[in-house]
Amino acid sequence: MDKPLKTPPPYPIASVDHALRAATMLQLEGAATVSQIAERLGVARSTAHRILAMLVYRDFAVRDESRVYRAGPALELAAHSQSQVSRLRAAALPHLHRLVSLLDETANLTIRTGDTARFIASVESGQALRVGSREGMVFAAHRTTAGLLLLAALDDDELAELYAEGRYRDRPADRPDLARLRPELRRVARTGFAVNQERSERGLVAVGVPVHGADGTPQAGLSVSLPSVRYDAHDLPSLVATLGAAARAMEADLRAAE
Repeated sequence: MDKPLKTPPPYPIASVDHALRAATMLQLEGAATVSQIAERLGVARSTAHRILAMLVYRDFAVRDESRVYRAGPALELAAHSQSQVSRLRAAALPHLHRLVSLLDETANLTIRTGDTARFIASVESGQALRVGSREGMVFAAHRTTAGLLLLAALDDDELAELYAEGRYRDRPADRPDLARLRPELRRVARTGFAVNQERSERGLVAVGVPVHGADGTPQAGLSVSLPSVRYDAHDLPSLVATLGAAARAMEADLRAAE
């Protein structure tokens, strides 16, 4: 059945409409320049530039070194239905609070969208020196604890496709060295946990474990982040055990909610 024609709202907001149309173009049609977006929207280049700058600020777009704009991490969340993200976040929050009460370190839940990792839930430690909330932030997947956990679930062909050189033609510095990454991911898959020592941010250590779906596939990463001055490698087995118990409890809650 054909969809009925839509009528514009009685009080349209042009700037919002332009931003939504620009985001849709980047998501459905691919990369574009400021001039191309300006021409499509019928606005001045300065207006298109301001629209795109706001989309970049809110992670709906990214700009490469050649000043070409592409769909950003927020649009890649379309790979995860909103209901799934909301379900994961709702199931995680009680367990994040419990982790913070047990460990007094900041706890996070993170998903992977393509080659990026997005923090969808975060509960801060109450300590004066602590890692702040990362909720809503996006990082390169191979530079985060949860990203490593979720990348470890990919086979060699999937990993090669994800990090194909052609996808990084405009940003070669962002492409990881697969010869070094593959052995690390195999180790993560074998041990069932990942440790990030100042990989994504100086002075920060994070330890994480995967949260599996009903089919056994990792859906998210559950982690704690702490200042490196408080990290002691001797505590790693205890941290992993505590995180593992929280992940299993969260998985049980997810199954019960289905």
